Amino acid sequence: MKIKTVGALILFAASCVPLLSGQQNAGTAKGDWIAFIGTYTRTTSKGIYAWRFQPATGKLTSLGLAAETSNPTFLAVAPNQRFLYAANEDKVGTISAFAIDAANGQLKLLNSVPSRGSGPCHVAVAPSGKWVFAANYNSGSAAVFPVHEDGTLGEATAFVQHAGSSVNAQRQSGPHAHSANLSPDGRWLFVADLGLDQILTYRLDAVKGAISAGDPPFTKIAPGSGPRHMAFGKDGRFAYAISEMLSTVTVFRYDSAGGTLQELQTAQVTPEGYTGQKSSAEIAVDPSGKFLYASNRGDSTIAVFRIDGDKGTLTLVERVSTQGKTPRNFAIDPSGAFLFAANQDSGNVVEFKIDAATGRLTPAGNVLELGSPVCVVFAPAR
Repeated sequence: MKIKTVGALILFAASCVPLLSGQQNAGTAKGDWIAFIGTYTRTTSKGIYAWRFQPATGKLTSLGLAAETSNPTFLAVAPNQRFLYAANEDKVGTISAFAIDAANGQLKLLNSVPSRGSGPCHVAVAPSGKWVFAANYNSGSAAVFPVHEDGTLGEATAFVQHAGSSVNAQRQSGPHAHSANLSPDGRWLFVADLGLDQILTYRLDAVKGAISAGDPPFTKIAPGSGPRHMAFGKDGRFAYAISEMLSTVTVFRYDSAGGTLQELQTAQVTPEGYTGQKSSAEIAVDPSGKFLYASNRGDSTIAVFRIDGDKGTLTLVERVSTQGKTPRNFAIDPSGAFLFAANQDSGNVVEFKIDAATGRLTPAGNVLELGSPVCVVFAPAR
């Protein structure tokens, strides 16, 4: 199936391919979902688009343009699944709050607040739903915003400006905060800074929305790595950080009491002897907790790793093409049965079936075509 989006025009073709016989959902999610896709709006796209997704069959139905907004390059859905927050990656950055219409996939703008920096590229919501966190890439800073009962955002209650540099003069002459990652228990905020080769640790005051430096205040990783995004294992004992510049995944043991990260392993996303561009982007653990996925934009692939349940370490399963160019983001649907790879430069989002036993990916035959897709998230449909 191909669904082509040009601005607000939606074209459909063919039918969806169902699940392979005998494949089981790894997660417990049931019912239909809405897939929201954020885009760069520099060309044909106008903002956030929506599709109705049926995990039982893999079927996708276009719901069109959900919200017109500037460069919504990273999205996050609130725990109550009523609200969606977008990082508007502009020179003067903003964070936008939307109410989700679960019946038709439309997003109603509630308000926008300054991100307190330039080029916000990541947004996250606290497990309590009371706080939103943003990372500003260009200016190298992070901020915390209160969430009101109606889903609107207040002005920042906390702000930190990073400082320093690392070994790559071209890419790391200053700080570049790339993601704001909440620990599973909501007590700690980990900000991966590409420019510093550090994951900075902040203790969260869940009442005031304040953050304070941890002890130690950061975890250093290999020089020139460029840490980008993070994911936690299913049981919360291990954390995984993907580094953009060296295309590696660093495995950490996570201590929730002190908010510390102890390095255990570094796994290579690209093949041994690979000489192409290293530009890793996204990382995710599937709902079963058995597999980890990591993308490299340089050769447009996703690496699949098996997670050792006791040690947290990784073993490579396979590397697969994303059937497009520049997978800036991918997302696993809540059932754990499908992965959606957002290929920014080829303008398509490709659906893959996940083998529940092996973690391997197989193209499902469904391709969503739209300008510069860069983020996929899910919310329950009604």
